[in-house]
Amino acid sequence: MAYDRFAYVYDELMKEAPYDKWLSLLLSRMSAYHIQGNEVLDLACGTGEFTIELARHGLAVKGVDLSADMLSVAQEKAVRHGYNIPFFQQNMAELEGLGKNDCVTIFCDSLNYLQQESDVLSTFRQVHAHLKENGLFMFDVHTVYKIEQIFKDNTFTLNEENIAYIWNSYGGTEPFSVEHELTFFVQDDVSGQYDRFDEVHYQRTYHVEVYEKWLNEAGFEVMEVMSDLEEVPVHRTTERVLFVARKI
Repeated sequence: MAYDRFAYVYDELMKEAPYDKWLSLLLSRMSAYHIQGNEVLDLACGTGEFTIELARHGLAVKGVDLSADMLSVAQEKAVRHGYNIPFFQQNMAELEGLGKNDCVTIFCDSLNYLQQESDVLSTFRQVHAHLKENGLFMFDVHTVYKIEQIFKDNTFTLNEENIAYIWNSYGGTEPFSVEHELTFFVQDDVSGQYDRFDEVHYQRTYHVEVYEKWLNEAGFEVMEVMSDLEEVPVHRTTERVLFVARKI
């Protein structure tokens, strides 16, 4: 997946993302499960919007992402806001040297970008290795329903003053997977002309019970499973599932 140009339009596309809801859920669960420390490892941090929000609330946070371009934007943004946040370019399935943390987060369905089952299980094991005893792991993923009924074989569009896109989604080669083909048109600040670039993003998900099984195998106890970032059970048309797991 190429991020070099995508990184610089990412924040515009994510301006409606539920950062406040992720933050509220994280803080409430840290309190509910008696997490005494404040060290948080934010995996797949992208351009650092959520990472900076964690720092703003007094958490000692580290950000990790696979994309150097995303991290460049994140670092510049953190400095501009006055935060000294360490950022690391690493694959979430191959973490190393990031210490023991009180909480680890993977939000915004970033786990769905892993293409192989083995990568998801490896990520869970790496998260376990980078948590303190009884530390919390929180992440969210797309549901099978969303992949199959909302994304697959559908087209989405955006047409705003400075940016537009056409987003086509097709079924992938693996079960419950999808390929997103995106064509962006972004206005140049100087010339006023629109530049076009294309992206292909692949996502894959699994049934809730499969994630629970892999979490157990990696050494976690599943504490909560929430529907669409609300404190209600998962149902047939849930689009996003949030897991709260504790290292045991």
